[in-house]
Amino acid sequence: MNQNTKGKRQLRPALQLMLAAAAVLLHGCAVVTTPGFDYVESGSRSSVTLGQYVPSDADNPPAGVVTPISPALVQAQYAALPRAVAPEVARLFAEPKAYTIGTSDIVGVVVYDHPELLPLGGQVIAQNADPTGISGAPGFIVDADGYIFYPYAGRVKIGGLTETQAAELIASRIKRVIKDPQVTVRISSFRSRRAYVEGEVRVPGAQIFTDVPMTLMEGINRAGGITATGDRSFVTLTRDNATTVIDLMRLQELGVNANRILLQGGDLVTVHNRDENKVYVMGEILKPSALPMINGRLTLNQALGEAGGPNLNTSNTSQIYVIRNGAAGSPSIFHLNAGNPSALALAETFSLRPRDVVYVDPVPLVQWNRIISLILPSAQAANLGRNIISP
Repeated sequence: MNQNTKGKRQLRPALQLMLAAAAVLLHGCAVVTTPGFDYVESGSRSSVTLGQYVPSDADNPPAGVVTPISPALVQAQYAALPRAVAPEVARLFAEPKAYTIGTSDIVGVVVYDHPELLPLGGQVIAQNADPTGISGAPGFIVDADGYIFYPYAGRVKIGGLTETQAAELIASRIKRVIKDPQVTVRISSFRSRRAYVEGEVRVPGAQIFTDVPMTLMEGINRAGGITATGDRSFVTLTRDNATTVIDLMRLQELGVNANRILLQGGDLVTVHNRDENKVYVMGEILKPSALPMINGRLTLNQALGEAGGPNLNTSNTSQIYVIRNGAAGSPSIFHLNAGNPSALALAETFSLRPRDVVYVDPVPLVQWNRIISLILPSAQAANLGRNIISP
């Protein structure tokens, strides 16, 4: 017997032992544990019986527990959906009020039958663009303290008043000179208040407050509306150094008109891009993808469909997982057994969240082949080394 034959016979028991260990590792693949892996010790496996476990918080199950996607879980998630507007959003609701004159507004004052009181002199500005980019108009500029100077009335504080209130105040001041004055006050240029609409709108920039109430939707529409890449479920409003997330789709589902949200001067509205919230589909899938959600909505079935579906040659459709990061950073794992076609109905009703990871496990044979592909080159290298050392 030559040395080569003897070396092969000595290597064979070691190779058999390695393959047996791989078989033991693969044997547990039918047990639902962590995606793509399994525990060597059976005592380390989850004690959860598939199809029976429903956590107290259906959207945030305990970390380390595999939660089966079952009809009971889907019903629990549906029951957990908010039935009312979030308190931080409800605080933004307000009733529209009449526009009040503010600093830098330009007002026109007309006293009927007295053309000599038309605005002349230093208080008049020309009809051209000013440094703010807003077209001016003839009239009286309201100063920083809310005053204007009007003939026979002197300095009159009209800041904070409506047009009607300002007209009545000026009339009361000049009636000692003019009998029964008929006064009209109109705002020629609105310049005192503005909100800013940024992000995924067609014309981002400043939106000037006028006598038309500036609601959230009014501001967005004045900015050209939301673009095709905008996420209607992810609109933020920043006011007084606090940012509130507004889900326009949720408001619509609750039957709440978003025009109830009234903007204030200095507000910043940002419409975010839907690419900021993606779902990642990977594993034995035809097209591993990072999928943007559609206005914050995407079901498990839609995600699998958009990614081309599981690879029928290598995927184990009974081992489909959704990995979701919890608030404390610990992941929650949901499991779907799609070996039964009726399970696709569950996949259609199971809603994903931004940054969820959908993972499709391989069949045991694929895992076996991958392990063998790692073991055999090592065994062959060991055999080749033995032949070199003992020719």
